[in-house]
Amino acid sequence: MKRLLHLNYLLFSSIKFRVLRRIRRNGWFIFCCIVISAGLGIDTNLSLSYQIFSLLIAIVLVSMITLFCFRGRFKVRRTLPRYGSVGEEMIHEISIFNCGKNPQRGLGVFDLMADPRPTLEEFLNIPEPREKNRNIYDRFIGYYRWEWILEQKEMGHPREAGLPPIPPGEWREARSFITPLRRGVLSFAAVDVTWSDTFGLFRGFKRLRAGGSVIILPKRYPVGCAAIVGFNQYQPGGVALAGSVGESEEFVSLREYRPGDPYRKIHWKSWAKTGKPIVKEFQEEFFIRHALVLDTFAAAPGPDFEAAISVAASFAYHIQTQDSLLDLMFVGPEAYSFTAGRGVAHLEQMLEVLASVEVCRKYPFSTLEDEVFKHVAQISGCVCVLLRWDEERRSFVDKLSSMNVPTMVLVLGQKEKMDFSKSRLFQTDPESIRVVDPGRLEECLAAK
Repeated sequence: MKRLLHLNYLLFSSIKFRVLRRIRRNGWFIFCCIVISAGLGIDTNLSLSYQIFSLLIAIVLVSMITLFCFRGRFKVRRTLPRYGSVGEEMIHEISIFNCGKNPQRGLGVFDLMADPRPTLEEFLNIPEPREKNRNIYDRFIGYYRWEWILEQKEMGHPREAGLPPIPPGEWREARSFITPLRRGVLSFAAVDVTWSDTFGLFRGFKRLRAGGSVIILPKRYPVGCAAIVGFNQYQPGGVALAGSVGESEEFVSLREYRPGDPYRKIHWKSWAKTGKPIVKEFQEEFFIRHALVLDTFAAAPGPDFEAAISVAASFAYHIQTQDSLLDLMFVGPEAYSFTAGRGVAHLEQMLEVLASVEVCRKYPFSTLEDEVFKHVAQISGCVCVLLRWDEERRSFVDKLSSMNVPTMVLVLGQKEKMDFSKSRLFQTDPESIRVVDPGRLEECLAAK
């Protein structure tokens, strides 16, 4: 079956993805009128509709001649923001320079997105959710799989923007609007400068290369339970880290100089009194460090996985990191641990990491468990975002609870389908485990 899908992939990818529809609806209406009038006006002795046919043909010919006689020359420059967010309208500027000798009026600009066609690996390994219910022919051909993957990779639909009149040798700006549909990298390939013919029946376009990309951050919601119980935790070997988060080293005592001590720690007044070098001794201060654990182990990308990303992004956005650190832990091509907080990394960088998280099918859930327990000694509190509730995940949560790590668990799914009665954490603190319905994310996260 994979060999047949391979051949079908070559067929689908060879077909041009975008069919540029530059004919307005009234242009189609005129075309239909021509066909009808031609059919009615075959016999000129019985009908005068041939006159309408001749008039319409003349209008269309004049429109096409003026359309193809357009000789404008342009340069393009695009100004993009650094970030966008799913579901929030993004505005950016497109500047057009008139390289010709004549002023240009009635122009429009249209963003052309990067080609979203899937790779061969994606086409072969990512099944459509409803593929099991389709007939054998549809499963072998793979057309519905192709269409579904294209839909999942479509990042947004830009709208055409109008341009003011452009004198020769000058720049003019247009504001382009697009609402991102999904997180990730929104890539632009080119800009189409469009114009109309004399009668406004058809649209012509000139394509100008203008690349660029914007990182689209996950959708975020207000969180009513963002405050995590935590406690100051000693960070072994964390002198530099303690200083970077604003917790400067605490003075403990004075002692005699030892070979290798830095000169900046010498206490010059004591040296003057005793006649031998004396250094200041410091101790790293304790501080709060939270962990945000994201479950990425799913069969394929889907609404539940995107909902889990949004939940993690919402908590990362609302957890106060001014006086603490936040570690994001997940497994992709390998196990990752990304730290944000004052002086270490900015919150936007953590959201940028979440924007690129993908489903992990290569490793088992125990890989994430090992990564968390490797850092558990420094963790003050933990938020776990899980895609489902099973024995493996229950065991992981109970191990965290047995280590006296304050833990909050959010499980994606329907509450009536889950049984938490065997969980040690649920028995001791039922409020620590919450079910988040992917269809009611905003409502579930706002609940306190």
